[in-house]
Amino acid sequence: MDRSHVGKVYLVGAGPGSLDLITVRGLRILQSADAVLYDALLSADMLLEAKPVAELISVGKRGYCVGSTRQETIHAALIRLAREGKTVCRLKCGDPCLFGRGGEEAEALEAEGIDVEIVPGVTSALGAAAVAGIPLTHREVGPSVTFATGHHDPDSDECKLDWTMLARSPGIVFYMAVRHIDRIAAKLIEHGMSASIAVALLENGTLSHRREIIADLETVGAVAAAAQVQAPALLIVGDVVRHRVTPSSTYAALEATS
Repeated sequence: MDRSHVGKVYLVGAGPGSLDLITVRGLRILQSADAVLYDALLSADMLLEAKPVAELISVGKRGYCVGSTRQETIHAALIRLAREGKTVCRLKCGDPCLFGRGGEEAEALEAEGIDVEIVPGVTSALGAAAVAGIPLTHREVGPSVTFATGHHDPDSDECKLDWTMLARSPGIVFYMAVRHIDRIAAKLIEHGMSASIAVALLENGTLSHRREIIADLETVGAVAAAAQVQAPALLIVGDVVRHRVTPSSTYAALEATS
């Protein structure tokens, strides 16, 4: 293949939701791209930054949703657009390579001889926790933190999590955990984690309609059900939650002017 006529694909981390949390490099690529393939949860304001002539393609993936775009379809679209000589921005929520399938997309492009660059973004765990005033590590109670996916039923064969290891962790952030909060909590307690350990549920983490719900591991399922917590939401487990500070109004003011 003559690579001189093939475009380049940028896997860009859009950050945890708000437009003002995308990186400078990511924003510049978005503004200059010929085609933008974007995720379902992105802020609509972010797409206004694309060139007026840019091709905007929704490739939203939502768990358990029939209308979700298949990953193979996304690969094929990226390859096709690059072979047309276009500069392609694959705009992904959070960071491309943290539960974002960026690694799969990069491998698919490399296998076809297409240049690909990964542009990191602020992952939702870091962004949402910071806005909520929760330190994910703390010298007194949180010397480490583990990121895990809560997408699969903990009792299913698809779930590959090591619950014994997780139960020993001083801090865990579960992505995509809303559907299985009850079973996640039960598994951690079953494997030795204290039922009284603090937890936080962060819904729509960095947006103006975000919610922050504090509970403990034993009651978090009931609390989430009563509050009708909806995805996207993060589950933070660990006594770092007890070191939460009152969030400043500064961020909301920045968001309102973005």
